[in-house]
Amino acid sequence: MKENIGTVQYASLLYDFYGALLGESQAEVMTMYHEDNLSLSEIAEELGMSRQAVHYTLKKAEGKLEEFEEKLGLVATYTRNNERVSRADEMCEELKRSNRLDASEIKIIEELQKLISELTD
Repeated sequence: MKENIGTVQYASLLYDFYGALLGESQAEVMTMYHEDNLSLSEIAEELGMSRQAVHYTLKKAEGKLEEFEEKLGLVATYTRNNERVSRADEMCEELKRSNRLDASEIKIIEELQKLISELTD
């Protein structure tokens, strides 16, 4: 999973799943960096910390998030399921384009696609 997206995006995804498990300081730095898109220097200035302390806090938080993922695997499961849902939707589209289906079968496929859409919202 980690190989398919950039490091920052992966850390953001980990934070989305496990951020509530971090301590207050680490969560604050992660939020400012990953959600507010502040630089380390901007975070340091806002929190009254050194840039190095912010960097250290950020890396420790990201390390904890990776540990949570190693133990729980929620991000990997989420990603696998999203890939499966996308493939199911692609298969429905292929069936609809095949022109070998009657109206009732097309209706079933459209209902499946509606369910798929609800899963990804």
